[in-house]
Amino acid sequence: MAGGLALGSAAAGTQPAPQTRRPRTAQEAEIVVERDQPGQPHKGKVLAAIQPHCDDVPLLAGGTVLKLIREGYTGILIRTSNDEAAGRGATVGEVVLNNEKDTFEVARRMGLAKVFDLNYRNHEFDSFAGAELRHRLIFIFRLMKVDTVLSYDPWGHYEENPDHYVTALAVEAACWMSGSRWDLPEHFEAGLKPHSVRERYYFARGPQLVNRVVDISSVMDQKVHVNLANVTQGPAGETGSALKRRLAGEGRKIPLLGDTDDSANRQYIKHFVFRENAEWGSRHGLSYAEQFHYIRQPLEEAPLEEFIRRNATPL
Repeated sequence: MAGGLALGSAAAGTQPAPQTRRPRTAQEAEIVVERDQPGQPHKGKVLAAIQPHCDDVPLLAGGTVLKLIREGYTGILIRTSNDEAAGRGATVGEVVLNNEKDTFEVARRMGLAKVFDLNYRNHEFDSFAGAELRHRLIFIFRLMKVDTVLSYDPWGHYEENPDHYVTALAVEAACWMSGSRWDLPEHFEAGLKPHSVRERYYFARGPQLVNRVVDISSVMDQKVHVNLANVTQGPAGETGSALKRRLAGEGRKIPLLGDTDDSANRQYIKHFVFRENAEWGSRHGLSYAEQFHYIRQPLEEAPLEEFIRRNATPL
């Protein structure tokens, strides 16, 4: 490990504690089920929900964001793309504007206090220098004193969208580098200070190492409400109401969808769009769940200082 110090058995006759190693395979990962916590145990902490596109966090981590905000977090939303290549609109400019409006409404419904739109070209993330995105994220992490991030997993498999994997890698590096006094020291001239992001909830569209399952049963209806804000792209395109009308024309109905268009849209999203949330939950005795590759960097002493504290004796 870079910067580490290996002490042999000759030193005080005791070996320092080994460094904690992240699990390398799914078989090594112990799954922790995170349930609702009473009160506001996270009061004073800040989370950043980071997404390339306006529907990523609402679909894949919206319930966890809602849960953490209820438990005391203050939150921000960071969207890295301009969403020009996805959604409804007669022109590219109209698509961009519509997605921007949806993004701010998504943030409002999730209870996030601020939106940072970085506006990189949709689907073109692998054509610009990733360092620029990383540096902008470091600035935001230091400025907002971010403790926890939710974003795409930089180690997720089979991700074809460059916006997703470039953002994921930039987030992971920025979480680490934002705590260094040697990275971007010009920030400190503006009054910022080093600030490490120590907790990460990473989601993925494909296979990933899953070691945390979050119970979102109590906020599932709120998650549906958040996703109804994504009318330009995402699941809010009146799919449920369109299905209800089609079936009515055939002389049939699905009672689950209810009698109104609003009910049909909500129930369709809850029971069909988010069927995986129900499947993940059922494996752990929950109604609905989201799953993550979770990383927490503990506030630990440096290995040498910890070794000294545990083993030094009076002269």
